[in-house]
Amino acid sequence: MLSSFNEWLWQHRFWLPPNVTWAELEDRDGRVYPHPQDMLAALPLALVLLAMRLAFERFIGLPLSRWLGVRDQTRRQVKPNATLEKHFLTEGHRPKEPQLSLLAARCGLTLRQTQRWFRRRRKQDRPQLTKKFCEASWRFLFYLSSFVGGLSVLYHESWLWAPVMCWENYPNQTLKPSLYWWYLLELAFYLSLLIRLPFDVKRKDFKEQVIHHFVVVILMTFSYSANLLRIGSLVLLLHDSADYLLEACKMVNYTQYQHVCDALFLIFSLVFFYTRLVLFPTQILYTTYYESLGNRGPFFGYYFCNGLLMLLQLLHVFWSCLILRMLCSFIKKGQMEKDIRSDVEESDSSEEEEAGAQEPLQLKNGAARGPRPAPTDGLRSRVAGRNRHTTAT
Repeated sequence: MLSSFNEWLWQHRFWLPPNVTWAELEDRDGRVYPHPQDMLAALPLALVLLAMRLAFERFIGLPLSRWLGVRDQTRRQVKPNATLEKHFLTEGHRPKEPQLSLLAARCGLTLRQTQRWFRRRRKQDRPQLTKKFCEASWRFLFYLSSFVGGLSVLYHESWLWAPVMCWENYPNQTLKPSLYWWYLLELAFYLSLLIRLPFDVKRKDFKEQVIHHFVVVILMTFSYSANLLRIGSLVLLLHDSADYLLEACKMVNYTQYQHVCDALFLIFSLVFFYTRLVLFPTQILYTTYYESLGNRGPFFGYYFCNGLLMLLQLLHVFWSCLILRMLCSFIKKGQMEKDIRSDVEESDSSEEEEAGAQEPLQLKNGAARGPRPAPTDGLRSRVAGRNRHTTAT
């Protein structure tokens, strides 16, 4: 069964242009071609990158965050409550008011105490700034190294400056060792990101991130197997050119250097829009849709590759819309307030009120005295107001 599936999967008509077989891509006379089994080395390399990441975050990222002044927020621990904990883990983190009333009655708590328990319980699971900083610093290091390395590999190649050259003598294009190792390292990195997704900071675009990483892994595997390395390398280089700027922006944001963060975000936005919305469709998509055919007719690999590239472009448009929203906020208010992709801390004005207020007390006449309203002026309210506007990505 497995051998039959393997034989069906690797039919040359799925991967290669018409009238081209795998026999033409066999190594001979000193000419080396990519082979699908080469990509198996990415799996152990991904595990090596995971080990390197853990060591980096522990011995470099964490001390660096402390040195730059990143401090975690002190959070109040909730009192153990088996009933509320079970609902939190199985039913949801944000129960509706009828559910809150029912849970409060079961536990002998007031509605306000139950609301506060869920609010604090949600905050307990939110990642601290140091964790976010360490993750961003690792990605920054890799993306920057990959961009510099990829640029050095491709700088003297003709297809970097003229994408139409990606199809010269295709698919009879030999594989250079430098291109192989760069491609393999990129694939291993995205595999490591997929492995770490359940444990990393989850942002509001978590689903889009999962789709993106899967598409990239599939596209890289397919492009290597079908000897589409030239166009694949251009896609990788375009992505890396903006990704390290995004991670640098996040790192500076966590250190509260607001003006530096704003400047970096503007630079990142310009690079992102130019590479994703200008170069990618006009250079990459154009050459894969039109110039790639040449004298050959379309085949399965043509449709499959272009379909994945179009899916990437849709994700680019989605993230561009998020960036535009942040830019509009920046223009109106003069500074970046928050990354709308992030898991922002709950802004709870009632938390400060509850900290110094007692629960409603039953008086002799049966009337309940509620907490005093929080002052609307004064130093404490002004400080709290500024804290609520602090960037938290």
